[in-house]
Amino acid sequence: MAEDSLKVNTAMVGHANGDGVHLLRDRRPVKVPLSRALNEELGGLAVSTSRSGLSTPAPPEDEDAPPSVKATSAARRELRRKQRMFPTVEYTARVSYFDPHSDYSNFRGFFVLFWVGLAIMVITAMLRNLNETGSILSFKQWPLFTQDIWELAASDLLMCASTGLSLPLHLLYKNSRGWLKWSKGGIALQSVFQAGWLWLWISWPFLREWSWTAQVFFTLHTLAMFMKMHSYAFYNGHLSTTLDRLKELDRPIEPTTPMDTAVRYPTTYTIISDAKEQVDEQDGTHPHETLPPILQLREDLAMELTSPIGNVTYAENLTVGNFLDYLLCPTLCYELEYPRTPTRSYMELFYKTLAVFGCIFLMTVTSEEFIIPVLDASHIRLSQTHHWIDGALIFAETVSTLLFPFMITFLLVFLVIFEYVLGAFAEITRFADRRFYSDWWNSSDWLEFSREWNIPVHNFFRRHVYSASRGAQLSRPVATAITFFISAVAHELVMGCITRKFRGYGFVLLMMQIPFVALQRLPGVRERRLLNNVMFWIFMIMGLSLLCALYVLV
Repeated sequence: MAEDSLKVNTAMVGHANGDGVHLLRDRRPVKVPLSRALNEELGGLAVSTSRSGLSTPAPPEDEDAPPSVKATSAARRELRRKQRMFPTVEYTARVSYFDPHSDYSNFRGFFVLFWVGLAIMVITAMLRNLNETGSILSFKQWPLFTQDIWELAASDLLMCASTGLSLPLHLLYKNSRGWLKWSKGGIALQSVFQAGWLWLWISWPFLREWSWTAQVFFTLHTLAMFMKMHSYAFYNGHLSTTLDRLKELDRPIEPTTPMDTAVRYPTTYTIISDAKEQVDEQDGTHPHETLPPILQLREDLAMELTSPIGNVTYAENLTVGNFLDYLLCPTLCYELEYPRTPTRSYMELFYKTLAVFGCIFLMTVTSEEFIIPVLDASHIRLSQTHHWIDGALIFAETVSTLLFPFMITFLLVFLVIFEYVLGAFAEITRFADRRFYSDWWNSSDWLEFSREWNIPVHNFFRRHVYSASRGAQLSRPVATAITFFISAVAHELVMGCITRKFRGYGFVLLMMQIPFVALQRLPGVRERRLLNNVMFWIFMIMGLSLLCALYVLV
């Protein structure tokens, strides 16, 4: 009878292995210590309940007792086990959360800690100002935010509206059968228009003598609109040429009919498509190997004229609504169609808008409390020194003092642009691809950082600068150098707007990234990712404060 009862109970709680030892099923609700005690009880194992004579021994148990009695006894024994002076600790092979081999990646608590630390910084600054000046905070830079604000708004609106000239110009290129065709004089005319447009709006803040805050905002927005306009014009120009080739195939084929393969414009989907074709070739098949050359060319041209999603075909996109939607989308590369979210979250839009103003407030406090006073004091001390050694020490001390404030400012600028501003516009337009940055904080060299820190700008430079240079039969190093050169000119322009000085410090430091990348990718150095990441952060933090000190004090 006892054996039958034991078999039934075993069937209820576990199974037997080949040696006849009963094993518990892995069931989450069962408490492991309790199940272990129950298993011992069912197996008839004797467990000593004496504890130095301080506890009353459990009464002897009948082997023929019902399972409910045995379960109750096992629970009682488990409760007594928990009261031991030295409880059992279970050990297993595990790694720590920060171990390089750990799969754990949820460190959002540090993101919360970052904001808590900033709140502590602001509260400390408020208390110090209240004690020293009698006011909570002193915003000496506040008049710069309100100065020329209406003129700035009107100029910015006019600048954005002027980019719309690209639409009628492209319709002119598309419908022309003479020298204004895109493949003939259209490219030259568009390039001249863009050069004049950029010169006008970059010079406008200098001519109007705006404050540095207004000038930096307007210059950055002008550069963004210029990249948008360039991508719209040149991608649609490529599509107009592709459409002309497709229409030529509808006519009788002649010896003069161009039969070159279809030109694929670089897009964010190019890498995926190339990988798919390589897989097909490895399998011994090709998607067009059974088509005649004419049909294959016609299909390739038609595919190029259709959006990757497949809902829009050129020239259905040449409308004012499509152009306005493109201007609002948080991207710098034009496509016929973008993936969209089903709905927009107005609460998320509210939070991101609020975060934008919050970050600007924190950047203002950081500048007022920890950057401007240091620069003012260093400027006075440098004017009173007469030996270059004293000046060098003051300069080095200034750079060291500004390291932490500029690191905070850098992180706030990153968040306000790539997380909140672009996120807000993505919510407005229901733009689904919101990967505006990658894990740039793990970068091991500057080339990796440039790819992951600002993905919209990286996509533009890869598509319209690097790929265009490669298309002109330039080598990879030359195309990379041209890309860095244009980026360095843009950074120098922004620094000139802030300080009203064009000294070339930012240009030189950014171009020096090319030899640093070459050194970091040497064999034996490339594999040391931790060391390279440490060097990246050191140069990043030092470079920001060094640039500020150079432009302001030198």
